[in-house]
Amino acid sequence: MAISTREVLTLNELKDFVRFPDRLYKNSKNYVPSIHRNQIITLSKDKNPAFEHCEARYWLAIKNGEIVGRIAAILNHRYNEERNTRLMRFGWLDFVQDQLVLEALLKNVEDWAREKGMEQLHGPLGFSSFDASGVLVEGFEELPTSFGRYNFPYYDTMLKEAGFEKDVDWVEYNIKVPGGLPEKLIKAAELIKTRYQVRHADLKSNKDMQKYAEQFFSLLNESYSDLYAFSTLTAAQKKKLADVYLKKVHPDYMAIVLNNAGEMVALGLVIPSLAKALQKIRGRLFPFGFIRILWALQFNDTVDMLLIAVRPDYQNKGMHALIFEKIFATFKRRGIKQVETTRELENNQKVQQLWAGYETRLHKRARCYIKSL
Repeated sequence: MAISTREVLTLNELKDFVRFPDRLYKNSKNYVPSIHRNQIITLSKDKNPAFEHCEARYWLAIKNGEIVGRIAAILNHRYNEERNTRLMRFGWLDFVQDQLVLEALLKNVEDWAREKGMEQLHGPLGFSSFDASGVLVEGFEELPTSFGRYNFPYYDTMLKEAGFEKDVDWVEYNIKVPGGLPEKLIKAAELIKTRYQVRHADLKSNKDMQKYAEQFFSLLNESYSDLYAFSTLTAAQKKKLADVYLKKVHPDYMAIVLNNAGEMVALGLVIPSLAKALQKIRGRLFPFGFIRILWALQFNDTVDMLLIAVRPDYQNKGMHALIFEKIFATFKRRGIKQVETTRELENNQKVQQLWAGYETRLHKRARCYIKSL
């Protein structure tokens, strides 16, 4: 039976696009559904501020009258201008084990990329680094973290057969939280406070966190500017992300380090793992899904390490010791037993050195691919 593709042009088609993975992975114990409502917002031109500098198109693959695959093509003009490159991103890639299905989906992206004068396909990536990215190539028996996602093992082989090659890998670690804060870290934190005249921001409420929103995301732009696939956040994106993270995450899970001038020089953000809660609510916040989310945010023994960022002129000065001092105190108070690191580049030695001295396990690997047109 022939395979056809259909561009997503209506809200009902977008809903089909968002819900397809739920059916594809329905028997996979480690698949974690995304919240459907949030996905529709992300993919909607009138709701996602990334569309100020991005274009996007979405397609579904159809076989025997059933949806058998999906793909998004994203043209991030801001990223291409900042990096002086001509890349078309692809993302939201899911498909049955049929090479013809994958190639039919990719052809739509390739055709549009050529029409737009692009030279390479790059992905899976989203509009920004806050969207799920990569293809899982190791760790199929593990639950995904916040910026990760599950896929079947055949994805890697089939993408290579379609002419793609590895560009980079991201890795993820599981870290066992020690019974107490290491003495070495305590001493380092006190020394650094004195030497560099830095201190913790006093965060008692989400309102306190909101006061630092502009500095928070400006620091991300500054410290992540050279990070792989990172696209500078606009003012509208900063506001949107502040609503997601700074208004909903408890201040216990955030560390902000200030200098004597009150400037933010380092930050760390973790969030209680939502993987199991998301599995139970199956993509639906209402009528009762939000209750499970709130419960997971309050009562949990596992956190995802979302962000660590240090201003360039304060890097290599041990600022992570202050971040860990705050975060580990939260772990002890709230009974956190393990930390899941979100995807970090396999060659990012600076980040991986942060886990030295702790009981760690490298248990997941995801891949980003590239193909010249």
